Amino acid sequence: MKRDSLNLYFVALVPEDPVYSEVLKFKTEIKDRFGSSAALRSPPHITLHMPLQWKEEKEDQLIDSLDQLASIHQPIKLQLTDFGAFSPRVIYIHVNAADSLDVLQKEVSRNASKNWHIYPKPNSRPFVPHMTIAFRDLKKPKFFEAWKEFEHRKYQAEFTVSDLCLLKHNGKTWDIHHHSTLATP
Repeated sequence: MKRDSLNLYFVALVPEDPVYSEVLKFKTEIKDRFGSSAALRSPPHITLHMPLQWKEEKEDQLIDSLDQLASIHQPIKLQLTDFGAFSPRVIYIHVNAADSLDVLQKEVSRNASKNWHIYPKPNSRPFVPHMTIAFRDLKKPKFFEAWKEFEHRKYQAEFTVSDLCLLKHNGKTWDIHHHSTLATP
């Protein structure tokens, strides 16, 4: 009897160009200068739901519920300002607070509980919207070296998000598997 195959998925907001390319340049700079390439395994994004395991044969359930959720939320204008860190491994771009983003993230979590039966872990971290440019493989000494530069570096951008994205792991990197278009106003 063949066991259903499980894949990894997560839900995110992915900016379009020029922000996409600008964030990709920061990730590449971190790789070239500080030896951390893990952030390059996924497109620039804001995570709305952490990675989850799901049967590939049932991924239409994920897609259908995200399409339904997207159909009742309007596009969101977001602003990025400068850099932040979760010491001693993560450097990211700040996503300015937006009520509509918080509401959307909570709805994605509710959707995961209700439709996918995936519940938040006890003591889960609070939602801190950000775009990671370095993490996991950034060694502590290199983190502190990189953070000395990025903590005072300036960066500002604004973009409108019009899709919820379902990302799927291909064994090495994360690919955008499906776009669920947010409702037009």
